[in-house]
Amino acid sequence: MMAVTGWRALLYKETLRFWKVGFQTVGAPVLTALLYLMVFGHVLEDHVKVYGTVGYTAFLIPGLVMMSVLQNAFANSSSSIIQSKIMGNLVFVLLTPLSHWGWFFAYVGSSIIRGLAVGVGVFAVTIFFAVPGFEAPGWILVFALLGSAMLGTLGLIAGLWAEKFDQMAVFQNFLIMPMTFLSGVFYSIGSLPPFWQKVSHLNPFFYMIDGFRYGFFGVSDASPWLSLGIVGTAWLVVSAIAVHLLRTGYKIRG
Repeated sequence: MMAVTGWRALLYKETLRFWKVGFQTVGAPVLTALLYLMVFGHVLEDHVKVYGTVGYTAFLIPGLVMMSVLQNAFANSSSSIIQSKIMGNLVFVLLTPLSHWGWFFAYVGSSIIRGLAVGVGVFAVTIFFAVPGFEAPGWILVFALLGSAMLGTLGLIAGLWAEKFDQMAVFQNFLIMPMTFLSGVFYSIGSLPPFWQKVSHLNPFFYMIDGFRYGFFGVSDASPWLSLGIVGTAWLVVSAIAVHLLRTGYKIRG
């Protein structure tokens, strides 16, 4: 067997880090999404139809899957960096000859793996309540990968910026959480007043979830190509920022 070296070794280490406590990092988010589905689905299933014919529970499942993917991809890279900085073991990674690209691929790659693992788990337990269609599975995969990469990169930036857990909580609670919940996870923005529809279109998280949902139903509030362009461009921008911060050693090198 070939030895795992370079950025692949760091990727393996980061993947093993969350997998060792899978009950907390994968099982807990799956349970949270299941509770959301049971509460909202039970209350609104008989009262709400989306896109004309789609039942509310079926509509909700892709939103919950994508929400879980995004939140856990962010949590993976951000928590790893901030914990390593506070505990002082980040120095062992700094001593390696890894380039900034190696850091980027390892941390974002492990975030994608965790996000997708949680997403698959959420879908596996919620599919017993309703079975959404698979009208365009290619779009499902594209937006799941792009969304997890986007939030993994944002988590990397947040971890580099934060110096203590309080600062990380601010990033999580006042940026990631509101943008996720206000992105159309629990509702179609077509049901909103015109002003709030325009506001929702300013939220890049909306395009991730809307494009992902298009893969299940073949209909969405925005064109999947528009969503792909916006999400792809946003990821390139935040990736450029993250790579620059890693290259300059922002808050990790003396």
